[in-house]
Formats: sequence, structure tokens, C-alpha cells
Amino acid sequence: MPDTLLARPQDMGRAPALANPPGRRTRAFALPEARWAALSTLAFLAALAVQLPGGPAWAYGPLYALAYLSGGWEPARDALRLLRERTLDVDLLMVVAALGAAAVGQVLDGALLIVIFATSGALEALATARTADSVRGLLDLAPATACRLAADGREETVPTAGLAVGDTVLVRPGERIGADGRVLDGLSEADQSSVTGEPLPAAKRPGDEVFAGTLNGAGALRVRVERDAADSVIARIVAMVEEAAATKAPTQLFIEKVEQRYAAGLVAATLALLAVPLALGSDLTPALLRAMTFMIVASPCAVVLATMPPLLSAVANAGRHGVLVKSAVVMERLGQVDAVALDKTGTLTEGTPRLTDIRPLAAGPARAVLSPDDLLALAAAVEHPSEHPLARALVEAARARGLALAPASGFASTPGVGVRAVVDGAVTEVGAPPRAGAGGRVAQAPTAGPDETFAEPAAAAAVAELEAAGRTVVVVRRGGVVVGVLGLADRPRGQAAAAVAALAALTARPPALLSGDNPRATARLAAEVGLTDARGGLLPQEKAAAVRELASAGRRVLFVGDGVNDAPALAAAHTGLAMGRAGSDLALETADAVIVRDELAAVPAVVALSRRARRLVVQNLVIAGVFITVLVTWDLIGDLPLPLGVAGHEGSTVIVGLNGLRLLRERAWRRAARSGRSRADGTTRRTAAG
Repeated sequence: MPDTLLARPQDMGRAPALANPPGRRTRAFALPEARWAALSTLAFLAALAVQLPGGPAWAYGPLYALAYLSGGWEPARDALRLLRERTLDVDLLMVVAALGAAAVGQVLDGALLIVIFATSGALEALATARTADSVRGLLDLAPATACRLAADGREETVPTAGLAVGDTVLVRPGERIGADGRVLDGLSEADQSSVTGEPLPAAKRPGDEVFAGTLNGAGALRVRVERDAADSVIARIVAMVEEAAATKAPTQLFIEKVEQRYAAGLVAATLALLAVPLALGSDLTPALLRAMTFMIVASPCAVVLATMPPLLSAVANAGRHGVLVKSAVVMERLGQVDAVALDKTGTLTEGTPRLTDIRPLAAGPARAVLSPDDLLALAAAVEHPSEHPLARALVEAARARGLALAPASGFASTPGVGVRAVVDGAVTEVGAPPRAGAGGRVAQAPTAGPDETFAEPAAAAAVAELEAAGRTVVVVRRGGVVVGVLGLADRPRGQAAAAVAALAALTARPPALLSGDNPRATARLAAEVGLTDARGGLLPQEKAAAVRELASAGRRVLFVGDGVNDAPALAAAHTGLAMGRAGSDLALETADAVIVRDELAAVPAVVALSRRARRLVVQNLVIAGVFITVLVTWDLIGDLPLPLGVAGHEGSTVIVGLNGLRLLRERAWRRAARSGRSRADGTTRRTAAG
């Protein structure tokens, strides 16, 4: 039986030409297991057709032998290899049972066992291949070549695997996009259903992100490549799902640990079931048939297959919808979470601060007040060389207003303090208010002492007012005097409130908000999205401590974050999810799963999907246990025919395998997403009624 549902690809950095184009599934007879099973079945049927009318043994004997060999040689080879490693495999028990039946003259029954066993293995292999098709088929979506634009404007056709970050490619109407990147020029629409699952085309204009393998619409686009082929969204989905298939969940590891002891006990029980009747004077043939039937029906094939198909199907389905779960262990653990903690910036919010307030102030009694545009232009001129998010927000706001930025010289940036430069002959400084922790970006203004506060009452009042409104405050000084105060704020994601409600419904308690931003801004966002436990001004170690505090109360905590400062909390949590689009490399490496497209709605959906996978595991274990119990009881106290025992045993294995694969279907994800929403709606209605 296959141990995993997905095989590792030979090269995740390329988009190989697989045997199965997108939208096509593996043909049954493309698999060697199916061909051997078919040959075994045909030989068995031919032998049966000769034997039943009373044909000679020399005619049907070789046909039965062919059925035994073609259907049983691969399981026997694999089982013997494991036996040399001192591992007892259930496949060996099946082969021994078939040979035992043949040894006492029940050649037909033994051949039937081999045929059903081989057919079951072929069905499992086909299910495995179909699962791999559903994920690895994404690689075929990426075109083999792309049109790269040289610096002089020349067009050249190159393999997409050879595109490098910074290259510019031309995507013509109707072509598939060859790499993940950002639109430089052009207007079009892109069918992104293969990556995002969205049925409607997404409008693409300069600045928008595009994904490899998605289909361009009626317009031409010039795209700057931002990820290597091996790091594209499609390749990352496939790579992480493949890696997950190579891992085993704790339930599976426990089953495999018990399996060895169970198999040894099964062999001992089979020998006892044979020896005791013989010692009491029973004939060899009925005693051996009963013992062989017992060995077959008590074998834990269905139990062994109960765990991994549901979990790996859930991993594959989540991967297709942009949630990269790194292992089957993680998928199992996601369903166990009963508390959620969320980062603020870049997780619940867009992660891009925007200018909201401009407050010019009088720079001394004899000096005029700058206009709002002049104040913004001055701050943007100083911040222009900086890469800080607040600096980019000020520069973008100035450009949006069409303001001209004066040249700045002598730029200096002090980490944790602020920036300064000379603009129009005067030293200008941009930083946070000169009070520890006021702005979240810097502790003090560049020229402020450790205990300095504002000398200007108007500036202090403006800062207090903006901070009370939850703004991040930036103070602009010119010549050492405050000339204005700017307020910035990050906007919550459109799905934030719905996702918070869904998570609260799934875990029966509202998520906690853990942020390094100032407490007022944190409280403002919490009120907007419906959170009551909001903690601001936290350092990275304090975020991790908050997660451990929840865990110490017996909670299994899911933490969702995106930045370097979230890595300790991601590591401390029972399960960590990172926002992948803007997440730091450290956060992505530390997290157990990655949300590629930063869709908050995917968080409750993947939790609900994991819970359904865990329910299917329990269903499978119950199904397997019931079949084994009924068949074993029938064999011990009744007279269970060998063919019926074989059919029941292998039938339970197939049922369990196919039951787990139900989570591969598209509607399984939609159902999981609806589950979170319906739970949230129910919680809201109960709260309103109360």
C-alpha cells in the first residue's frame, strides 16, 4: 500500500512537462500497479473459466500461477525487504495467507485473495496519482517560455526557468504569465482562478501583482519579475504540499508504532488458532483455512490507511487555495487550536500606513505657519532617502498631491531615533514625539533628551489629540523648533472583522490582539474589528510571553503574524501562521503554515478544514475497527468463507482510502469557509439576542 499520497518532484525549480496536462487526470493503466492487477484479474478469470466446466488442472493451473505471480510479486518483494529490516508488514501477511490457502488445495480462494489485494492496491495507487495531479498540475500552467525585453527594447524568447528577478517580460493578450511579478505598464485582466480560486478575472494595472501560470486577458502587460521560478506562488504551493506528504502526523506515527506489535501479535494468534484445533484432533485443511481467514480479516490495512489520506487531501486542497501547510503534523494540529492570537500591522491591517492628518504649527511667536502642503513637502523631502514604511507613506502622499520635493543634503538616519537632513539651508528633523514609546517608530525625536517633553503647548496638544485618535504621530522640527505634526494610520483589511468573528466562533473565545504599535492605535483597531483583548506596545519577547501565558492556561494557541518581531511568538505558539505576501523571511521560516495571498478569510477556513480532516480520521478508524471486529468475530464463532473475508477486508481498505480523499474536492474548501462564516453568524445572533 502507498505510504504517502504525493511523491517528491525531481526539480521544484522548473516547470517540467508532466505526462498529464492541466485538467487531465492520470489514466488508470498508466500505473504499473493497475497493469499488474489487470493481468492478475484476467488470468484468474481465464483460469476460472477453464476450471468451472471441469477442465484439466494442467490447463487452469498455469493461469492461476500467473494470477499469483502478477498480482503478488510486488507486495511480496516489498514485504521481504521490510522483513530483512526486521519490520513486519501487513502485505506479507496477505501473501502468506494466499500461499497458505494454495498449500491446502484452495488455489481458487488464494488466487481470489491475490486479485482483490492487487486491485485494492491499484485503486490506492490511482487515488494517490489523482491527488498528485490536483497539485502538481499547477506546474504545467506556467508556460515553458516567455518574451523578455532587453535594455534596448529588443524582444527575446527565453525559458521561464531562466528568468531572473528584475527581468522585464512582455505578456501579450491571451498568453499565460511566465513569472510572479508586478505590472510596470499596461491595462488588462488576469484569470487567476488556478491560484486564487476566484472565478472572476482580476483587473491589472501598473503596480499590481501577477502570478505565474495565470491567464492574461485582452490587454498587453509589461511585467517586472519579482520571484525566481522556484519561488513562485505555484512552485511554493507544490513544494510545501510535497514536503507535507513526506511527513507523518502524530496519529499516523502512533498507528505505525502499534502496527508492528499488532502484526507480531496477529502472527502469534494465527499460529495459535492453527495449533490449538490441530492439537484437539481437527483436520489440517479447515484449521488452516480458519487461521488464514483470521490473518486476513484481522490485518490492520484499513487502520494504517485511516490517517494520512484525509490530512494530505486537506493539505493539497489548502495549498490550491493559497494556504501552504508545511506538514501533515501541522494540518492535524491546526484542528486542535482553541485560542487565537493575532498580530496587528500587516496581519489584521494592510501593513501600509497612510497619511491621515496634517497639523502645521506656529514656529515661535514671530514666524508664520506653514501651509499643509508645505509642511508635507518638507517632511517628504527629508524622508525621501529613507526606506522606512512611514517615510514611504509621507513621500507617496506628497506625490499624490503633486508636490515638488526640495533637494535634501546631509541625510542621516539613526535607528530607533529618526532622520534628519538639510533642506533649503536649514536642518530639518522628522521623528516621533520626545516621549518613550509614543510613536512606535522611534523612542525620541533626534534632538530630544531622554526625559525631554514638548516646550510648545500647541505641539503637545496636537500630539495628544492625534494619539488619542489612535494615530501614529510624526513630529517635524526645523531649526530645532516644531513646525508641525503629522498623523498616520494603518487601515484594517476588508476581511478583518469577518475573520475575527469566524475565529471567535470556531474557538469559542475572541482572538487576542498582540501588537508592538502604541496602545491607543491597537485599541482603536480592536474596536473596529470586534476584539476585546488588545495589548499594544509589546516587544517581540513580550508577544511570545503573551502566547505562553495563553498556553499555560491549557490553550492550544494559533498565532498569526508577518514580521521579524513576530518570529518568537510564532515559535512559541502551538501552531504559527505567517502572512506570506509581505511577511519577513524569518517569519515565513518560523511559521508552520503560510497564507500566500494574505487573505485573512483563509485562516478560519483552514482551521475548519483541519477539523473536518480530523473528523474523517476518526470516521476511518471507526469504519476499520467495525469491519475488523465483525469479520474476526464471524470467523472465530462462525464459519466465514475465505473469499467473503477477503472481500470485506479489502473493501474496508478501499472505503477508508476513498473517504479520506473526499477533502480533495473544491466544495470541501467552500464548505470549510462557509462553516466559519455560519458559526460567526450564529454567535452574532446569540449575542444580539442575549
